[in-house]
This record gives sequence, structure tokens and C-alpha cells, in this order.
Amino acid sequence: MAELKTKPSKANVKDLLRAIPDERKRKDALVLLDVFRQITGEKPTLWGSSIIGFGKYHYHSPTTSREGDWFLTGFSARKQNLTIYITSGFDAYGSLMKKLGKHKTGMGCLYINKLEDVDMTTLKMLIRKSVAHMRRTNP
Repeated sequence: MAELKTKPSKANVKDLLRAIPDERKRKDALVLLDVFRQITGEKPTLWGSSIIGFGKYHYHSPTTSREGDWFLTGFSARKQNLTIYITSGFDAYGSLMKKLGKHKTGMGCLYINKLEDVDMTTLKMLIRKSVAHMRRTNP
């Protein structure tokens, strides 16, 4: 079975964020860094070359038999958008998602163009609830 390419690295998270060429995206990423630190109480770790993860859990997939370590939550300031990783998924958060603002979702990924497009109180609650769920179900 192929080994996961996305693993924790020793690279400096702040250096990665300071290198973001788009000023608005850089500022949004620094805000998210503080939000995730406050909510998780965890130190940020660079996973792969662009994902900033917080916390860690061990998973085992019953469908693929794959297992490994992954971050509880995190984000990436990609060229097209800010990607926020809600590893618990979105099924339990319908009312929050309706109040969030302009966004798109993928499997465990929340895509927003800029922080001003979303309600920050709602975003923080979504992250908080997802982290609590992950900690409860993956001790």
C-alpha cells in the first residue's frame, strides 16, 4: 500500500504564511492561525507543503484498510481560496452552515474566498464543534 505523502514536517509555519504573495490572503491566514491556536490549544504543524494542521489523531479506515495519523483540524491558504479542514464532516452542522456565509464544501473541506465573506463567530463555532467531536470519537 502506498505511503501517505502528506505528513508533518519541521518547516516553519510563520515563514510559509509570510511568503503568501497576496496581502489579503496572507492577513486572513494569520487570523486563521490565531483562531485555530485559540480553539485547539495546539501548536501549528505544517503537513506536507501547504497544510497547517492542529492536533493529531490516529485513524483506521474500515473501507480501505488504510491507517495513519492525521491532523484534527487545520487550514491551507491556497491560490484560489482558503481551505479549512473540518475532519468530522458537515452532516451535523446544518444550522451553522446556513449561517456561515459565502462558502463551498467538499468532503471535509470548507472553501472560502476571504474571511470577510463569512461570519467569524459561526466559523469559530464550527471549528470548535468539529474539534470536540474529533477528540470525543478519536481519544
